[in-house]
Amino acid sequence: MRGGTLFHDLKVLLETEELAHLGPETRQGAVPTAELDKKLDSALRDIRLTPALKDLIRALVYLWHDHLDASHRIAQEIENSDGSLVHGIMHRRESDYSNAKYWFRRVGAHPSFLSLAVRASELLEKHSETDLQSRLVPNKMWDPFAFVDAVQDTAEGKFRSKVPVLEEVQKLEFECLLENIVNRI
Repeated sequence: MRGGTLFHDLKVLLETEELAHLGPETRQGAVPTAELDKKLDSALRDIRLTPALKDLIRALVYLWHDHLDASHRIAQEIENSDGSLVHGIMHRRESDYSNAKYWFRRVGAHPSFLSLAVRASELLEKHSETDLQSRLVPNKMWDPFAFVDAVQDTAEGKFRSKVPVLEEVQKLEFECLLENIVNRI
C-alpha cells in the first residue's frame, strides 16, 4: 500500500524539533528549500501525481519549514480549494489576517476539515481547553475563521498562554491536509 507509505514519508517532513510558529518567525535550524526538495523528490519519485498535487505538497512542506515566500509563490498558482487553503494558512502565518480570511472563504468546506475537527477536538479536550474547543470546533465542525481570530488574538497579546496548544492545532491542520491529499492518490 504505497499511499500509507507515502503519507508516512511526507509526514516525517513535518517532524521538527520545534513546532512551527503561528506567525512569520523562522525557527533556528529551519531546513533549507534545496534540502527539502531532495527529500520531497525522493518521497514522490515513484508516485504518479499531477504537477499541481506535487506543487501543493511542496508548498505545504515549505510553509511548515518557515519558507513563507516560497510557499506563497507556489500556492498562488494553484487555483483550487487546496491551493486556497495553503494560501490562507500562509497569510495567517504572515499575520495578514484579513487576507487569510479571504483565502479561507475561497476554500469553502475543505474535506480535510472533517478529520481536523475530530483531531483538534480530541487535542483540545486532552488539554482541557473547552473554551478553545467551543470556539474552533463549534457544532463539531472546524472553523478556519475562528482559528485566524485566535491566532490574531495571541499576536495582539490576548491569551498568550494558548500559543503552545494553538501551535499543536496548526500542526494537525498541516497533517490533515497532507493526509487528505495522499488519500486521493
